[in-house]
Amino acid sequence: MEPLDEPRDAERKRLFRQARRVVVKVGTSIVTAENGELAAERVGPIVRSIAELMRAGRQVVLVSSGAVGLGRGWLGLHRARLEDLVTKQACAAVGQGLLMEAYKQLFSASGIKVAQVLLTEDDFTVWRRHANLQHTIERLWQFGVLPIINENDTVSTAEIESLGGSSRRAFSDNDRLAALVMSGLAAEVLVLLTNVDGFLSSDGPRHNRASPPADEAQVVRFVDRITPELLALAAGPSANGRGGMITKLGAAEIAMSCGGMAVIANGSDPQTLDRLFAGDGISTAFLPSKRIKRKRRWIVFAAGVAGRIVVDAGARQAITQKKASLLASGVVRVENPFSAKDVVSIADTKGREFARGIAACASREAVARAANQDARTSRIVVRRDNIVLLENP
Repeated sequence: MEPLDEPRDAERKRLFRQARRVVVKVGTSIVTAENGELAAERVGPIVRSIAELMRAGRQVVLVSSGAVGLGRGWLGLHRARLEDLVTKQACAAVGQGLLMEAYKQLFSASGIKVAQVLLTEDDFTVWRRHANLQHTIERLWQFGVLPIINENDTVSTAEIESLGGSSRRAFSDNDRLAALVMSGLAAEVLVLLTNVDGFLSSDGPRHNRASPPADEAQVVRFVDRITPELLALAAGPSANGRGGMITKLGAAEIAMSCGGMAVIANGSDPQTLDRLFAGDGISTAFLPSKRIKRKRRWIVFAAGVAGRIVVDAGARQAITQKKASLLASGVVRVENPFSAKDVVSIADTKGREFARGIAACASREAVARAANQDARTSRIVVRRDNIVLLENP
């Protein structure tokens, strides 16, 4: 393990100590055993730790994978390779009930009631639904109920259809879903529980996927920025899961932009959550970066991108350096149709996306405004207040 950085360790401890809202995500490798049943020896301690956090007055959301895995086991398919989407959705339909019944029984031992919250991509890409989700969870907290969140895999294909997905998607894994939930709730801490101690510094096909020999990899204790070098060290998905370390880095990036902290830790250790919130334990902490306002985070991370507007050099300079709106005079062309209030990508003539924003008009009208030589210089296509610059524009 790398040497301890005392100032950053003090900041990590402070964030854990002061956090009032916490999102805990558990992966399939923690929830399900090899026989396709619930891994009670791993899930039970996590449940007890969450109950302690709630008794201490913290507001907690649990994002849990495992529905497909439990459904596979119940249907006797846990050793089979699931190739088609419909079978995966059928397993999710079976497994989601099994998952919630297990959580209901486990949390009832601590006197805690649970609520199932199944989400689809529209709950993030549509701003009104995104806001309604926040209100619902806050009301559940008022009732003393623990919200347990998962994607509605029975009807949604965003997560189980592919791993990487398209940039148009709000999420394609439960790591990112958990980070978007954190963003919407303005939670201070996101804990991603997996089957390794944290992000491992050594590269190689097994590192950051399953525990490598101790002399081959070290846990990175602190991360201040998600860099290309860090992403290059991340491996693909685990054998039974759908995410992997690369998706956890993406989730951590969202958490950091919220002004919060993300932590990757080993959920196989029954004391992990207790130790983390006591200021101890092995983990990788992604410390907060510059906070982006909530609606701007939604534009960058959650909203689906409906189309793309290619602009000239003058418009690019005006947007990036002068904080100007995108005027019709700067539009070179419009790619893919979109409606007013859709989120659009803004790119230069070399195809490099440098900003995103909420369109002030539909694509057809944007083209018409750009073609109108008399009025186009004063017609706004995307207002400055609804434009977010991407990193290194």
